Amino acid sequence: MALFAEIRRRNVLKVALLYAVASWLLLWFVRNTGEVLGLPAWGEKFLWLAVAIGVPVALLFAWAYEITPSGLKKAVDVDLTQSVVYKTGQKLNAAVAVLLVLGFLSLVGERLLPKFEFLVPGIPQGDAPTSDKVPAEIRSLTLANGLKIIVWPDHDIPNVVMYNFVRAGGRNEYPGITGLSHFFEHMMFLGTEKLEPGEFERTMEAAGGANNAYTSNDVTVYQDWFPRSALKTIFEIEADRFENLQTYAEAVEAERQVVFSERRSSVDNNNFFKLYEQIRATAFVAHPYQFPVLGWPSDIESWNEADLANYYRTYYAPNNRTIIFTGDITAGEIFELADRHFAPMPAQGPPSSVRTVEPEQHGMRRIVVEADTQTPLLHIVFHAGSATDPDTPALNLLLNILINGESSRLHRLLVEEEGVAISVGGFQDEGFDPGLAYFYLTLPPGGDPAHVEQRVIEELRRVATDGVTAAELAKARNIVLADFWRGLATIDGKAAALGRHEVFLGNFEKLFSVPDDVAAITAADLRDVAAKVFRVGNMTVGVLRAPGDSGAGQ
Repeated sequence: MALFAEIRRRNVLKVALLYAVASWLLLWFVRNTGEVLGLPAWGEKFLWLAVAIGVPVALLFAWAYEITPSGLKKAVDVDLTQSVVYKTGQKLNAAVAVLLVLGFLSLVGERLLPKFEFLVPGIPQGDAPTSDKVPAEIRSLTLANGLKIIVWPDHDIPNVVMYNFVRAGGRNEYPGITGLSHFFEHMMFLGTEKLEPGEFERTMEAAGGANNAYTSNDVTVYQDWFPRSALKTIFEIEADRFENLQTYAEAVEAERQVVFSERRSSVDNNNFFKLYEQIRATAFVAHPYQFPVLGWPSDIESWNEADLANYYRTYYAPNNRTIIFTGDITAGEIFELADRHFAPMPAQGPPSSVRTVEPEQHGMRRIVVEADTQTPLLHIVFHAGSATDPDTPALNLLLNILINGESSRLHRLLVEEEGVAISVGGFQDEGFDPGLAYFYLTLPPGGDPAHVEQRVIEELRRVATDGVTAAELAKARNIVLADFWRGLATIDGKAAALGRHEVFLGNFEKLFSVPDDVAAITAADLRDVAAKVFRVGNMTVGVLRAPGDSGAGQ
């Protein structure tokens, strides 16, 4: 008690409290106004360091001088100004004052005085490409929380594109929560702790920006297009919604109805997607690629707030995302803003991996859908590889020969020569897991799906046996490469291509090997992949016909 009374009499507690309050106010001021004042990202770290050193040392000298017996004796026996403790304390105070003054001046005039990089980490410059085929200005950086950022500067126009890839799609769902990935695409445009519902888009539009998003079987991608002048604003609002999303009950219910409406317009009232949904559910018997991206109606009705919170925490964590920036920017400024806004986001445990592997198909499958239509639809699909499958580039080139444009084989045969189809199209899934090679045909009124199916199978067998001509191969290469270079002519195309190769192929540098990879594909490669994929036992056929049209699809 006597010691406490002496401490109180000598104002030690008041001094300690004053130090604590002043330190807290200083840190609060820098944290909340640093960006407005244009202070560098390391400013807050510097102040933490100064406080962490200065406060304990000051208290230590106060203790040594005011409380300890030797300090009290010197205070009585020695002139205060001659005290060793006093002199040392004065020198320390002067040193701390100089450090703080230099630090403050360096914060304000960042380029005029030392930046104290020996005390705090500087802004990382990122990793340069490892291949000489890759533009040297591209940089990539993985933050401590696992978020990977790739920057491709392009100063042709003062605009910027940001693609935020979230590794969450239909394949990450299961019965009961199908469609949840797509639902979150909607929720991410609603409110946060700082922004009211609708304020995100109003803020972006006021800054001259625009945005969109899409969800697939594999990923959800958020796209921002904005002028360079809005860069800091976009970082602020994007960091906010990816860390502080609020799933307001009213907003959840409102968006649930929006998703129901989207499903009605794009599936229930759209014959193509009505058949597409059913044929995927038939072709896949085990893998979650069987689920519709929009979700089954009963699941849309039953999501609850616990489902939303768990999904957001798991799949929207920084270690499950990759962000691409292209446009009028530098890697340094992007990484500095990322260090300020994205680095504080905590990493989460990795999401559960999709362990289910679709078993090999042993025999043709069929599905018939009845709907009001005058033109029957015929969809024919085959199981094929994933984005990383060595056969995928060759199959992509082969599909170009078969279905791309009016000079393609199936269009000439079925539309122009025989007139048994109105249109022919198709695509190849290139996702994380093995997907489908997909052919879709629209038949004329009264068309015979069974006959057209047989003609398609015959042509695919002919390719698997005889291959393609040199002229067809050269034409397909030219089209693929023309599309490739045309895509890279814009900053939006650059962002999309970089993101796809980083996320699906594991390395964005593979983007710049595409021309060589396409040139290396031979006619024999196309023949071999046709024989491997286009087998009747590997095929699922879907027909959409009018009710009572018993001839179609038999």
